[in-house]
Amino acid sequence: MGQVYHVAKNGSDRNPGTTEAPFLTIQRAAELARAGDRVTVHEGEYREWVRPRNGGWGEDSRIVYEAAPGEHVVIKGSERITGWLPVEGTVWKVTLEDGFFPDVHPYRMPLGGDWFVAPRDYPVHPGEVYLNRQSFYEARSLAEVLHPQIRTVSPHETWGGREEKILEPERTLYQWFCEAGEDAVTIYANFRGADPNRELVEINVRKFCFFPERTGLNYITVRGFEMAQAATGWAPPTAMQEGLIGANWSKGWVIEDNIIHDSKCSGISIGKEDSTGQNEFTHFRIKPGYQNQLEAVFKARHIGWSRERVGSHIIRNNMIYDCGQNGIVGHLGCVFSEIYGNEIYNIAVKHEFYGHEIAGIKLHAAIDVQIHHNYIHHCSLGTWLDWQAQGTRVSGNVYAHNDRDLMVEVTHGPCLVDNNIFASPWALVNAAQGGAYIHNLICGFIDSYPVLNRATPYHLPHSTQVLGTALIYGGDDRWMQNIFVGGREEGRCYGTSSYNGSPVSQEEYMERVRVLGDGDVELFEQVCQPAMIRGNAYLNGASRFDREENFLESAAGASVCVTEENGQIWLEMEAPEDLRPEKAGIISSETLGTVRLAGQRFERPDGGSLRLDLDMTGASRSACPVAGPVENIQKGINNILVWVRPKTGSDSDCKKEKQL
Repeated sequence: MGQVYHVAKNGSDRNPGTTEAPFLTIQRAAELARAGDRVTVHEGEYREWVRPRNGGWGEDSRIVYEAAPGEHVVIKGSERITGWLPVEGTVWKVTLEDGFFPDVHPYRMPLGGDWFVAPRDYPVHPGEVYLNRQSFYEARSLAEVLHPQIRTVSPHETWGGREEKILEPERTLYQWFCEAGEDAVTIYANFRGADPNRELVEINVRKFCFFPERTGLNYITVRGFEMAQAATGWAPPTAMQEGLIGANWSKGWVIEDNIIHDSKCSGISIGKEDSTGQNEFTHFRIKPGYQNQLEAVFKARHIGWSRERVGSHIIRNNMIYDCGQNGIVGHLGCVFSEIYGNEIYNIAVKHEFYGHEIAGIKLHAAIDVQIHHNYIHHCSLGTWLDWQAQGTRVSGNVYAHNDRDLMVEVTHGPCLVDNNIFASPWALVNAAQGGAYIHNLICGFIDSYPVLNRATPYHLPHSTQVLGTALIYGGDDRWMQNIFVGGREEGRCYGTSSYNGSPVSQEEYMERVRVLGDGDVELFEQVCQPAMIRGNAYLNGASRFDREENFLESAAGASVCVTEENGQIWLEMEAPEDLRPEKAGIISSETLGTVRLAGQRFERPDGGSLRLDLDMTGASRSACPVAGPVENIQKGINNILVWVRPKTGSDSDCKKEKQL
């Protein structure tokens, strides 16, 4: 047992850090704590950037930072601001000298970087203004603060040639704007009748709440805090990925039972450091950003990217909300991690800025990452697995009320998606190959397409060692024992009919290639990869693969709804008939086989075989299981508990439902 340091608001950093004589700041304890030590923080609000100086040596010698049991501890990257002066009407201003900002200046440098799309014609800053803990919207001009108006963002083209129209929320209430002078910045804010000198008004001041300055600080646990209001920067996969809390290229962190909110960009980072690239496309424009990202993979290998050096984090039972870009972000540094029991919501819903790296969970190179039993809702995109999702499993999650639920892009698999509820109108984007979609309830449409202009890496099984690179032809997918619920949007695919014309086995695929004669790459470009599709249930007019066997189709109506009551998430479903397809069986590694390009079978991270004999609630499946994620779905009206909000170490009544 190591040393226990105590921190309290009645302490002093000149104290020894005991129970009777605690430190005043968490940072003082962070400077002293070594492997095996524990830092216990007592009730109160701590406005500081905690920068651990040391890490632990292993699972048995961690450094643990925790809120004292039963006490509400808040770490903030903001400061309370008074001294506001009236300007006009309900608009006030305050001027702050540059020296007020201890580390970075969130109001001088706008957000930007690789794959940051908009806005381009006016700045959006990592700074923020809050009135009684609710964030404002940054205006385009002082005139807009003085005379607010509703605005609409024009469509931005996304990858795959699709357009996505982003409607900004009404900005007629709470807005702010900043003007930078030579050595000071003036912030204007429209408080709509509130007196900012009497109410709680805060602004982002620090970049982080808990983030080491050095890489390689391993085996740290952060437990039971509320952390909020940080001026984090845009976090693409080709730059150091900042988070309100982050591991900064380390191994074996546990981030659990926290409430994390109001990061300007990302909440939790388990991502890339800066030596392997820092927005080089944005700065130099010598190569495509894709090429810089590909190089980052190989540069990471040169600096020791491996299971022994980085990743293997656990992120569990956190509440993460109101972040502008991601709830959880990671590239390379996320490998071999486990993310479960979290509630993630209100991510990128303010639409103040837009880019191609936005999601509740956005991971590149999620090798052997297990994402399970999370509740992800009211996000622009629920989960986005991009590049090298190999050995990845997405299981037992509830997705609802998102613009899109899940996107898997430019990856070769194996990627297993099983026992999830996808309840949003746009359920899945499959711009990948080598996926297995098993026992899901899919209530929205599915968008599938190849990507033939970006060859992405694949790896030796359960390793960061690169085996090769390949384009995304699409296919090589498995769809088994899912429930598809048809929808009303014309021209969309509800079901598996987009695979029509595909071979149904590896043997048939190879025969189609063989009959084309001699050649190389050009032969494979002409043949669809195989699709293993069977045992699915199609409701409300969902369309099936034309060569599917053992399917179930019903013309009768079916209704699905995900509801919340007192922290419990319920699946309400009216099933038109028994959803047990004939000849259905337990799905296993042997059933799913091996993906074609990566040459890896669907299996556990330790290489052991999978057997999908439990549903999302933990109930055992019968020998002839029901389609979908819940085994006890029956004909008629069902009301099934599918997720329970875990208790966090801090008060949960700070949860917010909407922005001002």
